[in-house]
Amino acid sequence: MKKRNSSGKSKLTAAQRKQLARLKAMPDSSIDTSDMPEVVFTARAQRGLFYRPRKASITIRIDQDVLDYYKAQAADGRYQTEINSVLRQHMEDPTV
Repeated sequence: MKKRNSSGKSKLTAAQRKQLARLKAMPDSSIDTSDMPEVVFTARAQRGLFYRPRKASITIRIDQDVLDYYKAQAADGRYQTEINSVLRQHMEDPTV
């Protein structure tokens, strides 16, 4: 069983360190990649999938009935997220 360091990762053995050093010293042109499959870009990829805009903490005054409405609509209690979503829709398409 491999020993683990304080971060929980396995420590490399001397043989593994030696092999990594040997690989690091090799030029890329001498590495045989013929048995590796070609990486193909797929149509399932989505641009911006992991992008999340930075949030700002603000104070805003909203009519109580509007706030009550969004709190009631957000069954999971995430009424601020719902309000943000509605504002974003309006920002992106003001005709909605």
